Amino acid sequence: MQQMFDTLKKEEFEEIVYGYDKYSGLKSIIAIHNTALGPAFGGTRMMPYSTEKEALEDVLLLAKAMTYKNAAAGINFGGGKAVIIGDPETEKTEDLLRAFGRLVEGLGGRFIAGVDIGTDENDMVILQQESNHVTALPIYYGGAGSTSGATAYGLYQGIKSAAEEVFGNKQLKDKSVAIQGVGHIGNSLAKYLVDEGAKVYVSDINEKALNKLKKETSVKTVDPEEIYDLDVDIFSPCALGGILNDNTIPKLKCKLIAGSANNQLKNPEKHCKMIEERGIVYIVDYILSAGGVINNSQQYNPHGYNKDAAYAQLKKIGENVKKVLNIARKEKITTVEAAKLLAKRRIQNAIERKAWYLREECKHIKV
Repeated sequence: MQQMFDTLKKEEFEEIVYGYDKYSGLKSIIAIHNTALGPAFGGTRMMPYSTEKEALEDVLLLAKAMTYKNAAAGINFGGGKAVIIGDPETEKTEDLLRAFGRLVEGLGGRFIAGVDIGTDENDMVILQQESNHVTALPIYYGGAGSTSGATAYGLYQGIKSAAEEVFGNKQLKDKSVAIQGVGHIGNSLAKYLVDEGAKVYVSDINEKALNKLKKETSVKTVDPEEIYDLDVDIFSPCALGGILNDNTIPKLKCKLIAGSANNQLKNPEKHCKMIEERGIVYIVDYILSAGGVINNSQQYNPHGYNKDAAYAQLKKIGENVKKVLNIARKEKITTVEAAKLLAKRRIQNAIERKAWYLREECKHIKV
């Protein structure tokens, strides 16, 4: 028991909740990292984790990143994340999702559940039958829909801002880009880039996803291990985390790394320094991937969700890319440290103000 409290203290978590339901087989962990800016806002990831320890480590990393992502994105929400242990293809049922919804409801609005790997907007409709604290609902249910479209658009805009800093021009025509992972976000990013005239290389372990993208647009496919060795301008990791490490970084020949995958750096401080020592600019993942949370936060707009308003707000991602790079240059620190500093300044400002639920702009949020 003391070990868990040590984790809470060391990583500055407010709450870690385990949920179990014997009838549906639900095994879930919800981690609430910080609620200084508002209720914890984060996705629900369903994966067949091999151990409970693996699931806990994943949810803690993801929840903490959500605190920084939401703070830097300028929305009035804190950071949290949920994981469900199980195979979404074979173990996801209505009973399981409803049991998870009851777990979320029991937190009384301290955590608002959205989508992540293994869950989608249709799952959120089922969750809503048990809890009011659900986002990423389909638009026809009054929600903001899937996060992937907004995340991809925000990522694209962020890459353009980063390119302006690195190459002196935000135009990506004739630039070469390697995208690792062509799920919903990587797929959409590839199409944006090809439409602008970029030369795009893609890799994925999912052959079906690769073949589908090849039929839809002019990309070149490479084997997953070859993606690191390509001589390209930009490398965009859009798959799973931990892929930038001691083994892969020395292979890179790009000038800019900018992708949406969570926790790309195996060791954030060490590997960011290692990247920058190679003359490569690294744009922090949670700065670039904030499009989904910005979009879904609009569900809590007092006038209801408005796509035009949400996408107009996505321009903030490009502005934040430049802010982080400016902070890094001014303070002579890595972009990882600069992104945290940007987020922590906003969190500290919130702490110094009165509690979030007393602020006028948040009174419409139902908890």
